[in-house]
Amino acid sequence: MKKSQQEKLSDQLVKAFLKNKIIAPLPKKFTKKLSNAENFRRLCESKVNEPVIGFKAGGTGIPVMKKLKEKEPFYASIFKRNFIKSGKKVKINRSTLGIELEVCYLIKKKFFNYYGKITKQNIAKFISHMAPCIEVVGYRQRKKGIKSFGDLSSDFGANVKFLIGKKKKFKKINIGNLKTNIRNRKINQSVSGNTNTVYINPLNSLKFVLNKLKKDKVNLNKDFYVFTGSTVGVVPILSKGLYVGKIDKLGSAKAIIT
Repeated sequence: MKKSQQEKLSDQLVKAFLKNKIIAPLPKKFTKKLSNAENFRRLCESKVNEPVIGFKAGGTGIPVMKKLKEKEPFYASIFKRNFIKSGKKVKINRSTLGIELEVCYLIKKKFFNYYGKITKQNIAKFISHMAPCIEVVGYRQRKKGIKSFGDLSSDFGANVKFLIGKKKKFKKINIGNLKTNIRNRKINQSVSGNTNTVYINPLNSLKFVLNKLKKDKVNLNKDFYVFTGSTVGVVPILSKGLYVGKIDKLGSAKAIIT
């Protein structure tokens, strides 16, 4: 039986994902509309026979949502191969978009046995730990810039690597208003931000992802991470070397860009 264009292209993108290669840009019909992009993402993810350790939220900044005329963020699976300790090396290429600083949460396995809606009132009981993390974002295609959330969603959520700092037991702190900063001292590049740029509060972003997982009937049957989105936007990587991200009250994460 002849493979459809979607099947062929998803095979190519999965191969690029597994072998760190770059392919030609995907046709717009798979990337322009978020619903089509999400179908394509799910197809690609189903072809990666490796463990998933969690999920990322993307497009959580209200200004970028308005600019691109999107109604809500998106989410994507994060595979174990893309999850490494703070301070490790990350190789970039010409399709890398930049670096981000985020709040991530470790969610208890019991979430999958809860059948109600996740709300502001009940979300805390599902959170085990929280941590600062750095995400390197980019495409596996020869393309630059972001024209729609579908561009990002369709390409494994544009995730290259997550580097996680030291985890802390979850406690209620003012997570919706913490100062953040990411810096490369070597070239004096420094970008400051705030956790309030993440869907107004990172817990809103977490709630969004958890309710999407319920809707999409996703079940990992284990503890898992949720990465809530950038507190500093997409910061261009202007030089190789050490990037250090700090979040008040949470700690720091590091990435060595090569």
